[in-house]
Amino acid sequence: MASSTVRPDNEDHDVAARLLLSAAKLSYDPATEVDWDTPLDKDFHGQSPEWNSLYGTAYWNEMTEDQRKELTRQESASVASTGIWFEMILQQMVLRDMYAKDPTDPRFQWALTEIADECRHSIMFARGAQKLGAPAYRPRRAVLELGRAFKTVGFGEAAYAGILVAEEVLDVMQRDWMRDERVVPFVRTINNIHVVEESRHMKFARDETRRRLARAGRARRNFHALVVAVAAYYIVTSLVSPDVYAKAGLDPVRARREAAANEHYKAQMRASCAGLMEFLASARLLTRPALFFYKRANLI
Repeated sequence: MASSTVRPDNEDHDVAARLLLSAAKLSYDPATEVDWDTPLDKDFHGQSPEWNSLYGTAYWNEMTEDQRKELTRQESASVASTGIWFEMILQQMVLRDMYAKDPTDPRFQWALTEIADECRHSIMFARGAQKLGAPAYRPRRAVLELGRAFKTVGFGEAAYAGILVAEEVLDVMQRDWMRDERVVPFVRTINNIHVVEESRHMKFARDETRRRLARAGRARRNFHALVVAVAAYYIVTSLVSPDVYAKAGLDPVRARREAAANEHYKAQMRASCAGLMEFLASARLLTRPALFFYKRANLI
């Protein structure tokens, strides 16, 4: 990458310029980095068991080890499918935000770099879910339609705060999965790629959220605080499709009931969002209406 394309004009451009240089030095091609050819080894889990929605429940204790491994593979695929859904929303929001902007601006160039990353990640997640033997898990129809509304009404800081909401949760869990030798190796590679590249996306998202909010009035700030919180609720509650239980050969009614009451899983989610909540508080996006949705989603 030529240095002239990333020379910052002012402080606002510094972050994007540095991220462009970082991406030029360290980016991955999942088509060649991930072992797609080796058959799935069912002796491995698909995620760290401690991140499974049934871990610690009576049902989990009754399951055979093979059932546990199958359920972790299905839940890993469900998380990946939800990631694809929301990444497609975010790509559209970022593209719309950059429409007709100065293409020589490093922030414009970084936005396109990020979208290119997300396209590769979505293909990587799709191939990973397929290799795990999972169907195409999707959010409920109502949630899909709410996603359409979010990408329509959300603009500016909502787009970038939305990126943080989606990626912060995935970042913490995937850091655990990529280090866990119980997890099937190709999933660990996928998680490593996503963690490395999304760390740049989250850096830019934080910077853009702060920058946009610096000139936002109270009404706009409160509106976007609520929009982002509602998005967070539906993202997190869609991570584990209820269909994973039947696919893993479990009683779906009992599994959903025990998962809904699983305090261990709720604690995992709250821990994964500690950094996100701290940032949202510093940006004054934890309004009372927003807190209602974060608490319902067990993020705080």
